[in-house]
Amino acid sequence: MPKENERTEEEQVVRKVYRRIMWFLVLLFICSYLDRINISFAALTMNTDLGLTATMFGLANTVFYVAYVLAEVPSNMMMPRVGARLWIPRIMIPWGLISCATMFAVGPNSLYALRALLGLAEAGFMPCILLYLTYWFPPVYRARASALFIMAQPVTILFASTVSGLILQMDGFLGLAGWRWLFLLEGIPSVILGVAAYFYLSDNPAKAAWLSAREKEVLHTALERADMSVVTKNVGRTLRRELFSPPIMLLSFAYMGLVISLSTNSMWVPQIVRSLVPNQSFALVGLIAAIPSFVTILLMPIWGRRSDRLQERRWHTVLPMLLAATGWIVIASLEDPTLRMVGLIACSVGAFSAQAIFWTLPANYLSPKSRPIGIALVNSIGVTGTTFGPLVIGSLRDATGNWAAALAFVACALCIGATCVALVSRRSRPAAVEQS
Repeated sequence: MPKENERTEEEQVVRKVYRRIMWFLVLLFICSYLDRINISFAALTMNTDLGLTATMFGLANTVFYVAYVLAEVPSNMMMPRVGARLWIPRIMIPWGLISCATMFAVGPNSLYALRALLGLAEAGFMPCILLYLTYWFPPVYRARASALFIMAQPVTILFASTVSGLILQMDGFLGLAGWRWLFLLEGIPSVILGVAAYFYLSDNPAKAAWLSAREKEVLHTALERADMSVVTKNVGRTLRRELFSPPIMLLSFAYMGLVISLSTNSMWVPQIVRSLVPNQSFALVGLIAAIPSFVTILLMPIWGRRSDRLQERRWHTVLPMLLAATGWIVIASLEDPTLRMVGLIACSVGAFSAQAIFWTLPANYLSPKSRPIGIALVNSIGVTGTTFGPLVIGSLRDATGNWAAALAFVACALCIGATCVALVSRRSRPAAVEQS
């Protein structure tokens, strides 16, 4: 344990790092998530133009994640080798260009192809950033950093819900459909920020010109102390045994349940809201869809700070997952629009808050050498939920004509995931957190 004066100095350095890099990483993730989910708003008019059923729309999202999963582990293995300031722009610039190119889709097949290319381009971005955070933040501070980073998702939904509805109103401007303008205008920022990332980011603290020699030493000592606790716990274990240990496998399947909820929230909520107010403008639909994200943005930082203060991770992940599951059941089983909006808020607050705390866990079971592959593995297995989740939800929606069965499936996935997180804690306690 560090002495009080060392802890104070450490906190000062961490705050400086937080101010320097977190706002920029959040901005990058906003662009990433925007280019991933803008199809959900485009669908309000694109599905009719391209002749897409709910099943076809679900398949368009499935092919994105299939490509994403296939390329994710190799992408995260490359980041430590070439450095964040090269690899993150390599990811961002192609995905921005491909997102813009989605405006040229003319039918289901061309849409599938473009979504697959987008998945290949974007693969590895989120696990790369999560790995990057472990280079800068000791475990005791990671819930706050992770919560701020993950908060980019509800921020994006809030932004996309309001702006995308307005962009759709551009329908017919210069002869282009509103959804084509949507892909074009929301893809360009990723290209610009990809170029900026090369000049702004530092690969690690040792290469950060904006840190003094003493600040680098303090941060190195704090990170090394935490890493040694994990190395000691994993001494004598091969890379394979670390990656396929019970905690990592349970976390992977827990994340699958969480991802099914997150993808449902990002892909289908505009259409759910549209069913609540079927005769209103797209701009109003966007504003209503933004309400759950607004509440989430207010509550997520509080939950992250509470988790760090108490140094408790399990229940800070499990309880929000169960809250989200309850929200989906409310939406599926009740007809009252106000109660269904409360359900949407619970889904958003619960799932995103759980995701923020969840990503403090994997690094505690992985030695530094195994983290690039391990974090990507957890994310890849979890993201497989999006390879079949949207297709299952779309198929159930088409088969039943309503959302009840589809959203019950999402709630069940969350409950299974919450159980997996609880089992992880019982099988092995995070050594890094204990040492902090």
